[in-house]
Amino acid sequence: MAMNRAQFAKMLEPGLNTLFGLEYASYPAEYEAVFESNSSNKAFEEDVLLTGFGAAPTKDEGASVSYDSASQQWTARYQHETIALAFSITEEAEEDGLYGSIASRYTKALARSMSTTKEIKAANVLNNATSANGGDGVSLLNTAHPTQNGNQSNTLATAADLSETSLESILIQIADMKDDRGLRIAAQGTKLIIPTAYTFVAERLLESQLRTGTADNDINAIRSGGYLPQGYHIMRRLTDSDQFFIQTDVPDGLKMFQRSPMKKGVEGDFETGNVRYKVRERYSFGVTDWRGIFGTEGAA
Repeated sequence: MAMNRAQFAKMLEPGLNTLFGLEYASYPAEYEAVFESNSSNKAFEEDVLLTGFGAAPTKDEGASVSYDSASQQWTARYQHETIALAFSITEEAEEDGLYGSIASRYTKALARSMSTTKEIKAANVLNNATSANGGDGVSLLNTAHPTQNGNQSNTLATAADLSETSLESILIQIADMKDDRGLRIAAQGTKLIIPTAYTFVAERLLESQLRTGTADNDINAIRSGGYLPQGYHIMRRLTDSDQFFIQTDVPDGLKMFQRSPMKKGVEGDFETGNVRYKVRERYSFGVTDWRGIFGTEGAA
């Protein structure tokens, strides 16, 4: 149904001081600092895990050399979604508005709605980190990611709130990371990803010169050692107030594929004079290699 003059009666009358509710400031796109952006020209994208070789064995004198074999393993699939929204307004409502174009105000609202949905879709990859299964058949945060060298973990065995102890424990896990054949890989944390509730905790943990919550004159090892060189990043659509994540420098972790950029459309109806406005885009968010993100649910 088209928006009509009855829905904007005050905008048809002189004497209003201001119109408000559509001009709030917006935060910059938060997902861009966390997800690797890629383009796509297909209905979906797939990333396939290739395993390497194990550690090379000793060859005794005169003995035959040992052979190893490699193979492809599981696949991470990105199924693009279509996100769209529209509104319609009567010709008369647009003509009779005394405070500028009603339609132009609501085209800005369309853009805001689209960006909000994109942030939610991105955050839901982390919001569902303990419930939705990834390409390897288990949840993103899991103590038992299956590999050819046994299970591996990217979360704490006992969930914990954000603190110096829990942060250091996960950073140690990252430093001890192995590939699918059990070979150690050089990896480190890059940034802490938090909900708004942890803003001040993160600031104290990462920016204090000395350790927080102690009278000892110890240095803040996380800060002085540069173990999280990109600091912390707030994602305001994270729904668990005590869950936190550490992104690593392992490639092909959190990824976003843009199938079709945002397109705007305007169409008038000859018989009614109503004008329809539409925006649409296609994309997908997900994760390929779970080693790209570590975290914990929080103690509560």
